[in-house]
Amino acid sequence: MRTSRFLVAALTFASLTAVPHGTTAGAATTAGPGAAAQSGAVTTCTTSPDAPKRQYRAEWIASVVNIDWPSRPGLTPAQQQAELIGWYDEAVGRGLNSVIVQVRPTADTFWPSDLEPWSKYLTGTQGQDPGYDPLAFAVEQAHQRNLEFHAWLNPYRVSMDTNRDALVASHPARVHPDWVEAYGGKLYYNPGIPEVRTLTEDVIMETVTRYDIDGVHFDDYFYPYPVAGQAFPDSDTYAQYGAGFDNLADWRRHNTDLLVSELDQRIHAAKPWVKFGVSPFAVWRNVATDPEGSDTTAGVQTYDDLYADTRRWVREEWVDYIAPQVYWNIGFAPADYAKLLPWWSEQVTGTDVQLYIGQATYKVGTSTQDPAWFDPREMTKHLFLNRDYPQVDGDIYFSAKDVRANRLSHMDIVEADHYQHPALIPVTSGVPGRAPSAVQGLVASRSTEGVRLRWSGDGVSYAVYRFDGRPPVDSCDFADARHLVASIRGSEGNRAEAWTDTTARPGNVYTYYVTALDRAYRESGRSNPGTVR
Repeated sequence: MRTSRFLVAALTFASLTAVPHGTTAGAATTAGPGAAAQSGAVTTCTTSPDAPKRQYRAEWIASVVNIDWPSRPGLTPAQQQAELIGWYDEAVGRGLNSVIVQVRPTADTFWPSDLEPWSKYLTGTQGQDPGYDPLAFAVEQAHQRNLEFHAWLNPYRVSMDTNRDALVASHPARVHPDWVEAYGGKLYYNPGIPEVRTLTEDVIMETVTRYDIDGVHFDDYFYPYPVAGQAFPDSDTYAQYGAGFDNLADWRRHNTDLLVSELDQRIHAAKPWVKFGVSPFAVWRNVATDPEGSDTTAGVQTYDDLYADTRRWVREEWVDYIAPQVYWNIGFAPADYAKLLPWWSEQVTGTDVQLYIGQATYKVGTSTQDPAWFDPREMTKHLFLNRDYPQVDGDIYFSAKDVRANRLSHMDIVEADHYQHPALIPVTSGVPGRAPSAVQGLVASRSTEGVRLRWSGDGVSYAVYRFDGRPPVDSCDFADARHLVASIRGSEGNRAEAWTDTTARPGNVYTYYVTALDRAYRESGRSNPGTVR
């Protein structure tokens, strides 16, 4: 359970005092900034479904085979950096508040690892130093824009082909050829070998301990997707390590469970606020296979084919969030979005696991699977349907190049229908600590660029609220995002903060309030008002 999961972290951070979390936004009952929130009182408020206060909004930025970034191998450091800044600025412009960047695509890395070589998708040559630290740059630039940064890592894929000689000589897969299997035209680490799991976890922990990342992210690849007529060649490994298991499938699932549960412990022992999330293929099991499965007839089931018991990970709370790739349209008979959404909502109910939905942006205007993907409003229909399920905390779009392509203007429609207001990241459950102290000394003044705000605070980030005129306010005025105008990153180590509202109109009277948020996105009480004429 989540409480036991954080026992190690609580001991590590014994100086922090754990307190219960407030209600996450989007619900009708919320603890808003101000006296009620600080006293622990809960106020019932009517909120706008068009302006959720907390909502995860992200896109995947894929590096494998240079899908998104870098656009091709061999770009100069300046070119790579300019491309990534472009992706980030577009994400902010769309109203997103997080990026999931692939930094270990094929057992090679986007940082100077002590364990694995530099990725060939940077320079074109595996093991070649790109001339800078891409992960450090990616995290820094994301945080400058107050984008949450999740490091996306593939656990077991070694190569997109089967040429072992193409791997750099120092690659663990070359040093330990017995760890690697060829399957379906690719090379994979064998998940059943304990040393493979240790290496995978150790590589991932480099990103946690060395960098200021906000999350560790896996997609849907664990054991490889099945290939017709081929069996993954691990029968000898099962004979060596499978004692106590009645069958190969149970043993494989156990291996994947160990990876997930051990990483859960290791990540949160090191940094309790770093989230661990998985984005699986959306069908755990079909109802015909298991009465507790979803009303689907998909050809792949994660439990049976990828040996990933994703439902167990939610129930055991080994992950902070689950983001099923519900890559089908509403009404698609084998796997209907409208049927998978309530099934996943039911799975997270009663847990502290957040639910994000993986959206198939790449299918809009391109997929011949169903004519629905040529409806410009198919994607916005998904998000409207999400509103009927309060368990849904947000969405992730695959991938950045398809968000940019904006085929059929579908992202324009999504933005207009759903992202007209900023949104704070949902609160991370179970992190030791408490909300920051209220912001002090807020001053608002006119400048040539707009309205300049200055204040003092100890937040990791800040939320800025704006009201027309000088209205009386209470906690319900902060319960949704109708008055939220910005969410900005704090200046590390500096309590003096400033921000300019460039959308303020000359001559209008505005009153501002600022709140502080910590690494878990717990929100302080509101500041004093700052008013300008």
